[in-house]
Amino acid sequence: MKCSLTLIPLTLAAWCYAEFPPRIVEVSLDEPPKERWAPLMKMINVSYFREIVPQIIDQFRQGEAEKLHPDIKPELEDLEAYMPRQYAGEIQGLASLSGVNITDIILLNFAYELTAFCTSIVAQDTNGRIYHGRNLDKPFNNNNESSSLFVKAARKLTVDILFMRDGKVAYRGTSFAGYIGLWTGQSANKFTISGNQRDDGFSLENVTLASWLIRETLEEAASYKDALERLSKVPIITHIYYIVAGVQPGEGAVVTRNSSGEADVWELDPPHGQWFRVQTNYDHWNPPPDTDKHRTPTINALNATGQENITFDSLFKVLTVYPTCDETTIYTTVMSAGTPEKYCTVVREKCIQIKICSDSKGITSVGLICIIISISIIIFVCLFLWCKYRN
Repeated sequence: MKCSLTLIPLTLAAWCYAEFPPRIVEVSLDEPPKERWAPLMKMINVSYFREIVPQIIDQFRQGEAEKLHPDIKPELEDLEAYMPRQYAGEIQGLASLSGVNITDIILLNFAYELTAFCTSIVAQDTNGRIYHGRNLDKPFNNNNESSSLFVKAARKLTVDILFMRDGKVAYRGTSFAGYIGLWTGQSANKFTISGNQRDDGFSLENVTLASWLIRETLEEAASYKDALERLSKVPIITHIYYIVAGVQPGEGAVVTRNSSGEADVWELDPPHGQWFRVQTNYDHWNPPPDTDKHRTPTINALNATGQENITFDSLFKVLTVYPTCDETTIYTTVMSAGTPEKYCTVVREKCIQIKICSDSKGITSVGLICIIISISIIIFVCLFLWCKYRN
């Protein structure tokens, strides 16, 4: 027996901790806004949060903040006047609970608001079942150091949130600690939504953040059609792409938004062979620019997979293929409103084709995998020591 066999479980352990599900936090909408995020503070490393927030904001000020109106500072100082009351209360609560300056919490939310560089997919299989997947990435102004800092921090701060009302899940989503908006979410048995940044405009004339509209739609919309209407028409602060998926055949669309309203609605059309839509960060009717390295590989991967083979597993694999998934990818989510219990988010690092999100009833438990790997490490370390000292 060769002692080098210990490399096997160590390699598997690296895989285990490179790809993992985020922590889950319950936020009760029955609680006062200032108290809703208290469970989050019990879950995260608050000291790390206090340390990393100023660093994220510093990178934001050097890069993305230039997109904001020059008079943003006075607006930040008058919180109540420019935010819906419940969100103002939540931000005040986050500041109080974490010990972070309230202006920094607001700036953190603006920083996250401008980070939805992504790939989103909505697809219909041959049985009419609708699937929705997304990668959330963050290339920070082509600055490798800034991008690396933000991506590493965002991975550590990624959480799955169950928004509760009357003891039941009202809706759920994936977000970052300290951020009250959502870029990815699901209203069970109704619809799913993801948001992608459209690098084409920003206006403070409207006070609703694009991610707030996702959260409000998940909370209030009664159906896919209702969600599509809201996401198309409600004025928002920035230009954005909303990707929406329902539960009935044909219910899938990309809404290209200006701050004032829709610029285009691009729906699924399965009868004519258009069974999926891929949206990155550029208008779909234009050829992808050289900077968009995700659109074409994703389309090719979906065509190679085929409509008859679309499942949670195959969609996850499409979103894992390089360069759709790369060093800037923070997390991958696959979901289907018709089977809400299978909502699955994976925090990425190595873009490994590990079977975390599964279609089978026996969904692979990452925790169980890690326990098995840890036990195997102990066994192999014992064998290693036996190999080394037996003589």
